[in-house]
Amino acid sequence: MARQLVVNADDFGFTRDVNAGIVEAHQRGILTATTLMANGDAFEDAVRLAGENPGLDVGVHLVLVGMPGLPATLADCVTAVYGGQLDVYAEFAGQVKKILAAGIRPTHLDTHKHTHLLPPVLRAVCTVAEEFGIGWVRSPGDFPFAYGRKAAVSAVMRWRQRAMRRAIAEAGLRTTDSFTGFAWTGSFTEKELGKLMPALPEGLTELMCHPGKLGGELEGANTRLKGSRVQELRALTHPATRAAVEAAGIQLVRFREL
Repeated sequence: MARQLVVNADDFGFTRDVNAGIVEAHQRGILTATTLMANGDAFEDAVRLAGENPGLDVGVHLVLVGMPGLPATLADCVTAVYGGQLDVYAEFAGQVKKILAAGIRPTHLDTHKHTHLLPPVLRAVCTVAEEFGIGWVRSPGDFPFAYGRKAAVSAVMRWRQRAMRRAIAEAGLRTTDSFTGFAWTGSFTEKELGKLMPALPEGLTELMCHPGKLGGELEGANTRLKGSRVQELRALTHPATRAAVEAAGIQLVRFREL
């Protein structure tokens, strides 16, 4: 069975320097897809760049936390979801409609901070995907490889992943066979990617990443991922990474092709 890899950058539309890093990782590196934040400060810039890079798959990075009008923290988000103070479906449908109105046809969905690990949020994600004809939904949970400092959280995500895959399939939607990148967020280099490629399982894997450039907008943004985005951009565009992909016989793919 062939080994295929979608390399997906979260946070398209967050800031213009994040957008620039994502596009560079696509043009010069191994990045094949990204997910767009409808409520990001650099949304219009991301839409323009998506039009200029038609080979880049664009999905939706559905946001329930950390943006104006939404819960500030994950704990607040959980309280709002289970307390009925947040209409998750309406929020997500509005974000997808904004992206469609901008002329982008999304190929896949994921959530900021992986909030669809929560069953009510996953139900809303699947409903939105069905309604708007978006065929792919992320099921996060790193396959067993080099978890590092986030090993415990990765184990919880893998435990939840089985039920997520079942719910996605029951909704008539698709997800990748494997997922990786969570445990490495903010820390991976070309050396880690070189070790990852020969270890990829058979089938389709999604590698989540967060490349970017460190400009003034990112410096002032509410995120812990700043300098690490530059490091990830270097890793994704490094010649050694491309060589590792080719040596392992990995096929880089986009969701629209599958």
